[in-house]
Amino acid sequence: MTVPAEQQDAARFLSQLAGGEPKETHISAVFIGSDTVWKLKKAVRLPFLDFTTPEARAGFLRRELELNQPWAPGLYRDVAGIVRLADGTLAFGDDNPIEFVLRMARVPDADFGDALVSNNGLTDKLLDDIGDTVARYHRGLPPVHGADFASAMLRITEGNAVAARAAGLPDADSWSQRMISATDARYAWLSERDRNGFVRRCHGDLHLGNICLWQGRPVPFDALEFDEKLATIDVAYDLAFLLMDLDRRAGRAAANRTMNRYMARTGDIDGLAGFPIYLSQRAMIRAHVMAAMDQDGTAYLAAAANYLTPAEPLAIAVGGLQGTGKSTLARALAPDLAPAPGAVILRSDEIRKRLFGVSPEQRLPAGAYSAESNATVNAMVIASAGTAARSGHSAIVDATFLDIGMRDALCTEVAKYGVRLKGFWLQAPISLLERRILSRVGDASDATMDVLRRSASADPGAGDWMPIDATDSAAALASVRQTIVSR
Repeated sequence: MTVPAEQQDAARFLSQLAGGEPKETHISAVFIGSDTVWKLKKAVRLPFLDFTTPEARAGFLRRELELNQPWAPGLYRDVAGIVRLADGTLAFGDDNPIEFVLRMARVPDADFGDALVSNNGLTDKLLDDIGDTVARYHRGLPPVHGADFASAMLRITEGNAVAARAAGLPDADSWSQRMISATDARYAWLSERDRNGFVRRCHGDLHLGNICLWQGRPVPFDALEFDEKLATIDVAYDLAFLLMDLDRRAGRAAANRTMNRYMARTGDIDGLAGFPIYLSQRAMIRAHVMAAMDQDGTAYLAAAANYLTPAEPLAIAVGGLQGTGKSTLARALAPDLAPAPGAVILRSDEIRKRLFGVSPEQRLPAGAYSAESNATVNAMVIASAGTAARSGHSAIVDATFLDIGMRDALCTEVAKYGVRLKGFWLQAPISLLERRILSRVGDASDATMDVLRRSASADPGAGDWMPIDATDSAAALASVRQTIVSR
């Protein structure tokens, strides 16, 4: 063990309880028992923290408990003192503790995010659940105004560059210059995010390793407790660590799915504008941390550079009757489109559910589909597409588009930001659409046979959009992809 000398007795005591040696980081030692986990903070001083006194360690352990317990009830138990008895042995107690530990419940190794990636356990359902979890987490955080997150991003860049140079990574200066330039270009936007309440006291270290399954659902844990400034950030920057981790370790499709679920629940389309710098920062953090641990971080270094590379955004509309496979096509196509982690999907069904304050899978009554509600949803779809275009991010708009006027309005909106709209009209035999609707389970669409028949009677056709035969979903996707590539 590399626990400091003054903590060796406490470490031996905890090792005996756990039945083995701890898992260690540079600031903690975690002792894993059959039912209980004890976390000991090491008596160390680093440029960004000071754990050298028992009182300081106790304070940070209590802060860690305070930050994490609300999101994972039962996982985080309490902070316990370790006392020396008259015979010199150690025990837990409150009378003049010589050390402190955070007590937690044991989580099976296979239920941590890292293991789920390695074991191909990140199903589409779990990726959606993770997106829901992070959205719920961020909604529960109060805004912190006046944090000047724009300046903080520049300080983070400087710190990352220093750490990268110290770790011997090449091109740190080049990356730093590009990051500063990209941040300066977004300075006004970053300040606006602060004013609009998107800067909050977040998790701060939200990567796959800090998400686990607890009582059957994903929960975040081990929030950054030792530096309030490092954790007082834009919620989109908090999300970006998870998305970068998914992108690099589970693939672009996994990152895109979680991003889109988060966006469907929060509607924070404006946050896309920060992804180039946010993803790059997170990748650089991972690169220099790995290098400092004598691991190969060059792939993350390359990713940090690639995330900053400008990409031309696309606006794609996918229309057609209910059951033509619009959402299936949009989900498959979205990861292909730049910038990372792929296009945002603006699905009218999901936007309607968010408008009414329910989950995407919860059915709405017929009154939610009144002419007034339809107009409101259509306006939100168009406005969201404009926000994505303004952010420089590709978007796929998924709606029936039975109203030709909505098509024109969408084209006009994205054109304001120099983005061209490409429309596709999916079509298939009514008998096939009926079978698809009847087979739906757990989908955001509330379409019924009656809805389909009414839509079919008002079918305006492709118009000036490209007609796509959606009888075969794979062939339809291939046709759309080919058209986009050759545009």
